Amino acid sequence: MPKASASSPPTPPTPASYEAAMQELEGLVGRLESGELPLDQLLSGYQRGAELLQYCREQLQAVEDQIKVLDDGALKPWKA
Repeated sequence: MPKASASSPPTPPTPASYEAAMQELEGLVGRLESGELPLDQLLSGYQRGAELLQYCREQLQAVEDQIKVLDDGALKPWKA
């Protein structure tokens, strides 16, 4: 009789905003640096940090794309 596979932990939700992602990332980095996390949680903490970092990069790229003014492929300075 085959063993039932262990269910994987639930995927953390996508952050509500860039600021929320940064706040979670800063807290996670603090816990990783302090040695507060048990060894078995270090890898999952690192993976979550990588996900948050990617989310933040995507958000920043989206904002940059919105304010980009192309002139022969060059980024012009933003004029408010």
